[in-house]
Amino acid sequence: MTGDNKKRIHVNIQGRVQGVGFRYFVQRKAVDYELTGWVKNLWDRSVELVAEGDETGLENLLAAVRRGPSGSNVTNVDSTWEEYQGEFESFRINWI
Repeated sequence: MTGDNKKRIHVNIQGRVQGVGFRYFVQRKAVDYELTGWVKNLWDRSVELVAEGDETGLENLLAAVRRGPSGSNVTNVDSTWEEYQGEFESFRINWI
């Protein structure tokens, strides 16, 4: 991958997205698409994620989170495209 194709997204996912394995789903998809970053639950019962990598992989991740895993019900996805920063080495679940 060239640096020109790398981007970053910051995403907030709302709906029934906690207690259904959503963070694990996001992590598996991110690893499949060779992305780095993190995902975490928020106090308002939404899920937040930041991911970096190839633009196509990020678009695929966005499509996946719009569907979500079985048992989830995604009602809203807010995403912001940002400049690639290269700050992550892997994709992890944040517990705090």
